[in-house]
Amino acid sequence: MYKVFVNDKPLFLTNKVEKETDFQMFLLESVDIEQLIIKMFNNKVNKAFLYYPDEKAILKKMKEKLPVAKAGGGLVYNDKGKVLFIFRNGKWDLPKGGTERGEEMPDTAMREVEEETGVKDLEIVRKLPKTYHVFKRNGQYKLKITYWYEMKTSYSGKLVGQADEGIEKVAWLKPKEIKEALTNSYENIKLLFEEDTASVAK
Repeated sequence: MYKVFVNDKPLFLTNKVEKETDFQMFLLESVDIEQLIIKMFNNKVNKAFLYYPDEKAILKKMKEKLPVAKAGGGLVYNDKGKVLFIFRNGKWDLPKGGTERGEEMPDTAMREVEEETGVKDLEIVRKLPKTYHVFKRNGQYKLKITYWYEMKTSYSGKLVGQADEGIEKVAWLKPKEIKEALTNSYENIKLLFEEDTASVAK
C-alpha cells in the first residue's frame, strides 16, 4: 500500500477492498483523479482509498493519471545528534528539491541540502523510504516522489537559507525541539521520523 498526501490528507493506493467508514473508496482505473484531488484540496474529502487489484502495478497506474516530478532530500544529523531543518511557507520542513537531467538521485539530495542550507561535507548513511504527495504547478496537478537519504556531517559553519526558495530560517534542532517542530510540519516529514525512530529502536 502507498500513502500519497494531498493537502496533507491521506490518499491510499491499495489492492484490498476496505469497508468504508470514515473514508471514500474509488476504483483507480476509472476515478476522475483531478476531481478527487480538487475535493481533497477543498476539504470535501479528508481521506480516500484508490483500489487496484495488482499491487505491483498500482503506482505505475497512478503515474498514468498524473505527471510525476522527482525530488531528492536529506534527513541530516550533525556530530551533536541534531537534525537540520528549514522553515518556509510557515512550516518546518527538511531540505529537498527537484532532480536535474542526468543527475543521480543521491547527488540531487546532497546538492539540494547544500543549496538550501549552506551545509557542506555531507555523507549519505542510508536510504530512507520515499514519500509521495500531490502539488499544483502552472495549473496542473503533479505527483511528487521524493527520495530521502539519511546523511551525516561534521559541518559547523554558518547556515544560509536559500532566499529565492522562500527559506526563512535554517536550524539544527535537538530531539526535544524536533518533536515540537513536527507539530507544525507536513505529514510526509512526520513519516520519515516515525521510520527513523523505528529503525533506531530495532
